[in-house]
Amino acid sequence: MRLVWTLAFALATSAAFAASPEDDYIAARDKAISDIAALVSSNTPVETIDATNEKARADLEKRLTDILGPFSVKDFPAAGTINTESLSASDIGFGMLDGLRHGTEDGPSIVASTRGLVDRWLQSRAAETDADFKLPAGFNEALKLDAFYTQAIGSDAAFSGTLDFALKTPEGADMAIARLGGWTQDIGPIPNQQVIVTLVKGNSVMIAEAPATPAVPQIAACDTLWTTADAAAQKIASQASDDQDEKAFDAANAAWAKGDSDYRACMGKSLPENPVFPALLAQAQALADHMAGK
Repeated sequence: MRLVWTLAFALATSAAFAASPEDDYIAARDKAISDIAALVSSNTPVETIDATNEKARADLEKRLTDILGPFSVKDFPAAGTINTESLSASDIGFGMLDGLRHGTEDGPSIVASTRGLVDRWLQSRAAETDADFKLPAGFNEALKLDAFYTQAIGSDAAFSGTLDFALKTPEGADMAIARLGGWTQDIGPIPNQQVIVTLVKGNSVMIAEAPATPAVPQIAACDTLWTTADAAAQKIASQASDDQDEKAFDAANAAWAKGDSDYRACMGKSLPENPVFPALLAQAQALADHMAGK
């Protein structure tokens, strides 16, 4: 009898500590990253590295498909591709949120993940020693930051928020957050704005982005703030005697940064009174509703 109980306990303990599909995915991802780093260090031909990268991404994509299960959101393709664009730390698109992207990078898309994968990803970002990549480990806190969207679903540009929408959480969902903003490699006005909606429903996390419809209009008062700041910054920069005049360049960059901040604050304050705002809010709400299965 003692042997039977010992075997039963051993089996139960083994089951309790068995790796989950998410554990297996993370282990496979980290091994692929390590293997590719070793290839890079040994000066392996780039063609071999690229082939190894694509093979590993295909394997991880299949694992994510199994973890996430069927995807069905109105107006978005059922099949997804891995969100992480590269497993090589030297490439653009490395370290993006673990999940599947349904749609295209240039058009409407949804990145689907799980709370477990998002939490693990945020923990890795919270442990970053580089301040440019560090994020809070808390999910709710991270969602308020432009840097979250830049690192999670962007690759070659940074997300710059304009305003937050006040959404009604769809029935059955736990959380719905929507933001208006744009992708940029510089500061100043971003003509092509995106509506970004994050929805949490149980273990599911989905982040949708779609071009703002209608387009976000220019607002003269806000444009004036930016053009004035830009002119002042350029004047300061022109006074620098050479590339070593760090004080002048720092002052110019500070003027540009303040102008950018003032411009975005102006847009965030002015847009809710603009005639296009109800349509933008309706677009964000529709995205949230569709992700919730409405």
